[in-house]
Amino acid sequence: MLITQAVEQDTRSVLMTVMNGLKFQCTSTTCTPFLDLNTRNVLTCQMACLAQTECKAVSFHLSTSNCELFTDMSDQNVNMVADLDTVSMNIISGTRFPPETTVTSASSTTKTTTTTTTTSTSTSTTTSTTTTAASGWIPTGNMNVTRAYHTASVLGNGKVLLTGGRNNISYFNSAELYDSTTGTWTSTGNMNVSRAYHVTSLLRNGKVLVIGGFTGSNYLSSAELYNFTTGNWASTGNMNTTRGYHTASVLGNGTVLVTGGYGSSNTYLNSVELFDSTTGIWISTGKMNVTRAYHTASVLGNGKVLVTGGRNNNSYLNSAELYDSTTGNWINTGNMNVTRAFHTASVLGNGKVLVIGGFTGSSYLNSAELYDFTTGNWTSTGNMNVTRGYHTASILGNGKVLVSGGYNGNTLNSAELYDPTTGSWATIESMSATRRMHTASILGNGTVLVTGGYNGSSYFNSAELY
Repeated sequence: MLITQAVEQDTRSVLMTVMNGLKFQCTSTTCTPFLDLNTRNVLTCQMACLAQTECKAVSFHLSTSNCELFTDMSDQNVNMVADLDTVSMNIISGTRFPPETTVTSASSTTKTTTTTTTTSTSTSTTTSTTTTAASGWIPTGNMNVTRAYHTASVLGNGKVLLTGGRNNISYFNSAELYDSTTGTWTSTGNMNVSRAYHVTSLLRNGKVLVIGGFTGSNYLSSAELYNFTTGNWASTGNMNTTRGYHTASVLGNGTVLVTGGYGSSNTYLNSVELFDSTTGIWISTGKMNVTRAYHTASVLGNGKVLVTGGRNNNSYLNSAELYDSTTGNWINTGNMNVTRAFHTASVLGNGKVLVIGGFTGSSYLNSAELYDFTTGNWTSTGNMNVTRGYHTASILGNGKVLVSGGYNGNTLNSAELYDPTTGSWATIESMSATRRMHTASILGNGTVLVTGGYNGSSYFNSAELY
């Protein structure tokens, strides 16, 4: 059965013939696609073809989300081979359905997809048409526990490990695993200590290191290791300082650098320490020039670590500093244009660091700026469409940055994409739930898994995929 499908993106509208269970080989069976990429689903594979004027045919592989674009028109009688894992599509040039319905609001635009199936008999032909809205967010299985202020780590086997966090009842030592092949969660071994406001790092040996945090009554110096082959936790050496709201970065030599945070006696910290996974021992290293928590830390292409913003007892910060692992010292670098905490920092494909949003102490921000480590300077880039802090930022396979949720006086479900080639932001479909203090993880197939969070009154166990 052939299914014809009209797809529209911007001003280009075409008719695509969909062939289930067939794989495109080109006119010559030895040819290769001119573009090979991963997409979220069949629809986004179609959209990728529409973005390339030379694209004439597509093969989408269901199990791997691999999308192959071809310049040759496929022919199901000559160039197609059976493959139950594949959906293939032709573009029928110069043909289209009537315009699709487009619904526009102040914050988003939703384009619809029209699918028409035709069945013929000896006496009649019946045509049915179904119109559905295409969405970028898809719900997936609920976690076993409602939680926010937790962590999420993508393991070497592709599963996602969630640890700790809290809700309105308690702080957790529980952990659970998300399997993207089934969309389900399973409980795994509990941590030895309940904790939220902690950090996690994936080590070179595949284990996950959980560090510090807060139990609900005390800040922690303890750390523990998760072994995904057994599902068990083992305590490792304690840090020299109790801390929460800190950062952790895996350096090029495999050690883990922990910076700053907030500790016992209500103190902001400038202390820094290194974890050696081969010995399980923490050693102190050079202190930052400024005490800070709620900051970010990014490992740069030159191996140095950039720390930005945050707050301390005195103020919210626009300062930034660099850690050199070869000397163990910190040096100040250019100040950001805006003071901010509760922001995000992402290392882009060009090596620059994109800092997004946050809170100044009096207002939430929609501003973003770029750090160039070759000059030590900051430059402003396009503003987000929505002010926000407590959000997440994820670098997608196409180099764009996905920002989701957060808070600006109201908890948000809005999402937007930053394009580093243009320095501009585009509003996309909103998440199904408003959420802040959630997590976002990039899966092996390129999708982004968002989990849990808080909306000011309720904690969530829901999860969704972009």
